Amino acid sequence: MAYFLGIDTSTTGSKALVINERGEVVAVASSPHTLQTPRPLWSEQDPREWWRAVAASIRAALEQAGIGGDEIAAVGLTGQMHGLVLLDDEGNVLRPAILWNDQRTQRQCDEIHARIGKERFIQITGNVALPGFTAPKILWVKEHEPEVYARAKHILLPKDYIRYKLTGEYAMDKADGAGTVLFDLRSRDWSDEVLAALEIPRAWMPKTFEGTEFTGSVTEEAAQLTGLHVGTPVAAGGGDQAAGAVGVGAVEPGIVGLTVGTSGVVFATTPSALIEPEGRLHAFCHAVPGLWHFMGVMLSAAGSLQWYRDTLAPDVSFDELLKEAESIPAGSEGLQFLPYLSGERTPHPDPLARGAFIGLTVRHRRAHMTRAVLEGVAFGLKDSFTLIQNAGLGEITQVRASGGGAKGALWRQILASVLEAELVTVNTTEGAAYGAALLAGIGAGAWADVLSASLACIKITGSTQPDASQVDVYRQAYSIYQDLYPALKSSFSRMGGTA
Repeated sequence: MAYFLGIDTSTTGSKALVINERGEVVAVASSPHTLQTPRPLWSEQDPREWWRAVAASIRAALEQAGIGGDEIAAVGLTGQMHGLVLLDDEGNVLRPAILWNDQRTQRQCDEIHARIGKERFIQITGNVALPGFTAPKILWVKEHEPEVYARAKHILLPKDYIRYKLTGEYAMDKADGAGTVLFDLRSRDWSDEVLAALEIPRAWMPKTFEGTEFTGSVTEEAAQLTGLHVGTPVAAGGGDQAAGAVGVGAVEPGIVGLTVGTSGVVFATTPSALIEPEGRLHAFCHAVPGLWHFMGVMLSAAGSLQWYRDTLAPDVSFDELLKEAESIPAGSEGLQFLPYLSGERTPHPDPLARGAFIGLTVRHRRAHMTRAVLEGVAFGLKDSFTLIQNAGLGEITQVRASGGGAKGALWRQILASVLEAELVTVNTTEGAAYGAALLAGIGAGAWADVLSASLACIKITGSTQPDASQVDVYRQAYSIYQDLYPALKSSFSRMGGTA
């Protein structure tokens, strides 16, 4: 039997996952990363620590599976998106990687829009320039660390540094490449216009590949460190969101991936390079060859419920809180919750946005507040759904839910009714690492294409339909929710320096 290895280099750790040719998970191992925040707004990691963690996880996964490295037919890669890894001419790391959640580069984002024109930039890349993306990080290094910039010869993303250590090759998949906002979205490759305007040498950018294509093979040095076999092919893979969509089967237009983790992500496959005119949605290439995707991100999804429990009911279990909320009618008797506890990203890219309970009366109890939190997060996710539908995707027929927030039946029912779509859960729970392993298997010929792999390996385990008695209530409540941020925006801005 052939086995395939998926490697996920996330912010918190590096995971190695082994599946067989039936798509069954046979081993999972993870090794942690440390995070450095040397200054306010900064977020960095040492890429060399990633490599040590990957090597340890691969060895542990092979041992757990009871197989040798020669039984791994192919390797797929995924990981945290947007992080800047700068290497010199010999492949040495020049500085710590600047991560996706680093917020130091707003001035560089403004400069990008000034140089290229905001509307033109959106039309080329599918996005506005945000501090999380890679391009402004490059300009920051050029301005603040010119001695580092002068030595730079290669720009990679986190998982692509792991690729370099495995294969000795400088390469990147098209999905993660689009997330640098240095891509021409339609042509699925680097934008010469953007690179020239930002004075970033084209020679620094690696060759790009579709997610299932092989980009190199395991070197002798990497084999000795990891236990893999010399010559094992390594597939391009994809950034964590695109690979995660492959891992739950969100690979066709009309089927949307919904991740309700600390943050909330709405992921919608598109058949062409659709762009939200104001750049309020991220538009990237998919890890599925020849497809693209929209992505909306809210910063505090299940994180809102975590904050609420930890702050207001620390001695009460989540199960008990949710049980109480079941007794409250849809709409929480007029109580609304704004989930902007960490600012917001979609559709309001506003770091100064605040969380709030609005509409409290003496009738409201803890159970009302709990349900209002669940509903507020659902409304925040609906913002992204509405943008996706209005941007030309058309009907959303099914939502594939994952993440901790999708485990509770009450929250799934609220989401289905608010989004007015069938909400399903699937048998795969390892997300991006599983998707990366599938992409490797497709490249090796175990499945004909991504859709075939999805149909063969990913099964629906549960379904929640919209509750007809709740839909109209939530339409009215959502209309009120949409009015609240615009009404409070200036107040949030005035509060900005007080926290």
